[in-house]
Amino acid sequence: MGSSASKVPAQPLNAASSESLDEKGFVRSQSATSTTAVSQPLATDGSISLSNVNAWESAAAADPKIQLARTILAHNNIKSTLTSRPAGVAIPHIFNHEVEFKVAPVTNQKSSGRCWLFATTNVIRHEVMKKLKLKEFQLSQSYLFFWDKLNKSNYYLELSIENADLPVDDRLVNFLANDLISDGGQWDMAVNLLETYGLVPQPVYPESFHSSASSPINSLLKLKLREHALTLRALSSSLKADDSVSPESVVSTLRAKKEELMQEIYTIMSATLGVPPKPDASFTWEYYTEDGKYAKWEGTPLQFYKAFTTKFSPAESFSLINDPRNEYGKLYTVDKLGNIWGGRPVLYVNTEIDDLKQAIVRSIKAGQPVFFGCDVGQFSDSGKGVGIMDTDYFEYEQAFNITLGLTKAQRLQTNESAMTHAMVISGVHVDEKTGRPVRFKVENSWGEDSGVQGYNVMSDKWFDQFVFQVVVHKSLATKEQVKIFESGERVVLPAWDPMGALA
Repeated sequence: MGSSASKVPAQPLNAASSESLDEKGFVRSQSATSTTAVSQPLATDGSISLSNVNAWESAAAADPKIQLARTILAHNNIKSTLTSRPAGVAIPHIFNHEVEFKVAPVTNQKSSGRCWLFATTNVIRHEVMKKLKLKEFQLSQSYLFFWDKLNKSNYYLELSIENADLPVDDRLVNFLANDLISDGGQWDMAVNLLETYGLVPQPVYPESFHSSASSPINSLLKLKLREHALTLRALSSSLKADDSVSPESVVSTLRAKKEELMQEIYTIMSATLGVPPKPDASFTWEYYTEDGKYAKWEGTPLQFYKAFTTKFSPAESFSLINDPRNEYGKLYTVDKLGNIWGGRPVLYVNTEIDDLKQAIVRSIKAGQPVFFGCDVGQFSDSGKGVGIMDTDYFEYEQAFNITLGLTKAQRLQTNESAMTHAMVISGVHVDEKTGRPVRFKVENSWGEDSGVQGYNVMSDKWFDQFVFQVVVHKSLATKEQVKIFESGERVVLPAWDPMGALA
């Protein structure tokens, strides 16, 4: 990573200039008085000329390293071929601080985008398993998935009512209609679900085909919801054209129609995912403890949630982010982002990257695993038996004679990077001399065949560049961070800001 100067410095130009063709196929003009470098292209119309190609090929053919790369990479995957053995050896899956209680099994979100729900339930299940003395256990991710998808559908239709006066091709309307019910989500959205619907063990509401493979149901729901949005827009226009209808009656009529349309959404979801338990209805869960003894738990989903989140309540936890585009020490939110209408907004305390790391160290030492959001596809290898997230692991710069010089802020600005995945940190290796973390243990939700039995190791350098969010309990955050979070004075980012990406 990092940047370096061009190998061919640009030359200034004035009226009395001299021209020459440089090694990369550009006409360089030099002036004795100008301080600005000006270059003349070989193709003045903006196309790629054969002169360009000849110049580029001459430069590549003269470089032995490029010739070796051509010999090897034409027949092999660049990602598996260009891995660095020294980098892999430098970050072993060994940690001097781990959450003491170990959980099982490694979870698998399969062909769905539910990583945030898996990360949330993987954090919470530590307390459940510890209290009930369980050997293996999973909370029902599909239970939260059902209620989230139903509420996101309602949220989108509410936004359609709210923005019915905007043109259908308005940027906001178009953006909201693009990915209206994503499988992904954010921590505060998970808190909304937990506080409203509670939790159940997986056997109480098990996986269905479409919770594990969500694309078909998503396509159908989006088709109906876009149709419903246009129905509400047409009704809104008709109602507002009638002067005898008050603004309050317009909204109530639109919401009554929305509820009628939502019946179709519920029908599709309950048929494909199954009818979920009601949050206030009692259920009985029977299980075996780790020593094989029979036991059972009785109560409602909300009671189950409250019973097993007493030490580090999700509602008392919040997100620290590292977004170098924006000012640190402030609270941020994203416009029109949410799942439960009228629920807790998505809130971020923006701070320095070291603050995120120290929050993790405090949490792990306190026995609390950490939900975090990152760009998992960047410089990572989750292959079986590997599980490495490290900026030094792929030698792209060496192989292609290039420099990858984008900063973290620039990646966000150019859509190169965003929070694409949520996982759990359950261990950290701290340098004994400096007290600084050097690598992190990452629990993923891609099954045991991913990484080392489902776990990855993340380097400190990778953390700097591709971790954006860490969730911390108020008791483990600094007083200043809690103060900022509780202030309510938030900066609102536009709906399409990359901080609105759903993990």
